[in-house]
Amino acid sequence: MRSIKKLVSVDFTIFVSMEEQVILVDENDNQIGLMPKMEAHEKAVLHRAFSVFIFNKKGDLMLQQRAAHKYHSPLLWTNTCCSHQRDGETNIEAGTRRLHEEMGFTTDLKEVFSFVYKAPFDNGLTEHELDHVMVGAFEEEPEINTEEVQSYKWMPLEAVKNDIEKSPEIYTEWFKIIFKESYQKLKNA
Repeated sequence: MRSIKKLVSVDFTIFVSMEEQVILVDENDNQIGLMPKMEAHEKAVLHRAFSVFIFNKKGDLMLQQRAAHKYHSPLLWTNTCCSHQRDGETNIEAGTRRLHEEMGFTTDLKEVFSFVYKAPFDNGLTEHELDHVMVGAFEEEPEINTEEVQSYKWMPLEAVKNDIEKSPEIYTEWFKIIFKESYQKLKNA
């Protein structure tokens, strides 16, 4: 029994020390440090992030609905996937990794632009990110990871734009910001 308690203690210590880190950056995307993800969101510190937008041949965008247990923005609709780069990981490597983890597929990605945004949430956390936006193409149905994603759907960009105007409360804050600031760039991507 004693060895089991010790093992649990060691595993918990390893888990705590492996908390996900985000890459802190300045406005020019120069790395200035690392910080635990939750701390960065509590303190609203600028950090690197990415957003992936997957389109089919018709130009429809694959949207995901975030899983119900997400710590912020649960069950809201958003772009195909998004997350944070790991230290030493390129934007494309990070986007490819997370697309596979969340949506169950990979495809070639191309970075099209980046921008800085700040979005506070009702739970006291704030997203303050330098977001790298990537696009890719895919024609099949994803194999969603239900730990991350509740559902998905394909929508034409114009329909997404109209739906955000009609029902903004069902979309994530960052997705609404990207759409407002960069609709034309996404349309031409």
